[in-house]
Amino acid sequence: MQQFVKAKTILTKYKQADAWFHIKYAMNLYRGCQHQCIYCDSRSECYRIANFEDILIKENAIELLRSELRKLKEKDTIGTGSMNDPYMPIEQEVQLTRRALEVIEEFRFPVHVITKSDLVVRDYELLKRISRAFATVSVTITTADDALSAILEPGAPVSSLRFEAVRKLSEGGVRAGILLMPVLPFVNDTEENIRQMVEKAREAKAAYVLPAFGMTLRDKQRAYYFDTLAQWDASVLAKYEKYYHGQYSFQSPAHNKLSALFSKLCNFYGIKMEIPAYEKVGDGQISLF
Repeated sequence: MQQFVKAKTILTKYKQADAWFHIKYAMNLYRGCQHQCIYCDSRSECYRIANFEDILIKENAIELLRSELRKLKEKDTIGTGSMNDPYMPIEQEVQLTRRALEVIEEFRFPVHVITKSDLVVRDYELLKRISRAFATVSVTITTADDALSAILEPGAPVSSLRFEAVRKLSEGGVRAGILLMPVLPFVNDTEENIRQMVEKAREAKAAYVLPAFGMTLRDKQRAYYFDTLAQWDASVLAKYEKYYHGQYSFQSPAHNKLSALFSKLCNFYGIKMEIPAYEKVGDGQISLF
């Protein structure tokens, strides 16, 4: 189901920018997500999304964004892609993300786009202009295997298309990197996958690769993930039942080995293992002139 709704606000301000993604203002233009990744944390009870397959389109998002940016006194990074993908298929038609980026460019705010879609390449010229302040695009890719990516992220473009998007953005003058997350225990936590991911990141000219060797597992998210594993490969689910003991997050048992391999490969290829942050000029206050 797709439905237009009115939002009360469009930006969520954090007390401080988060350590991983350096986002100070979170922007979610949609609610729900068409990519339907089987591990998505946004299904958790705390987010109060009754049906994650329903896509709510915030029809007044652009007006709200313009109004809220006018009132902000501190210029810092706007991030989009935390609760849903800003470039899921509906964006092709509605173009909320593109219009939001146009407003962000107008107000000269830095931006960090997180996506699993090659549709982001559509806006590379706009992102390149925003880069005069600061822009980075993080493309999430969890596996080098297209067949496996189609299982894990059934509504998203396959991995090879995402690697190609990183290459096109990078060659087009937009900083682009890869989020290798989550590395799912007993699914994509293999040395072969880590090696192929870093090698393909190098070929795609990725500016960075940031990994997470584990996942969150809570309430509705966990139930959906386990149900999907049961249908896909019961032997994998059996491993979770053996090793997972109800904690909020669950690291790959191969975490230490994979982390060491990942660091070795990135150092060898000269790939950064962290996302660059926007550097404020002066006190970070917005000029009125």
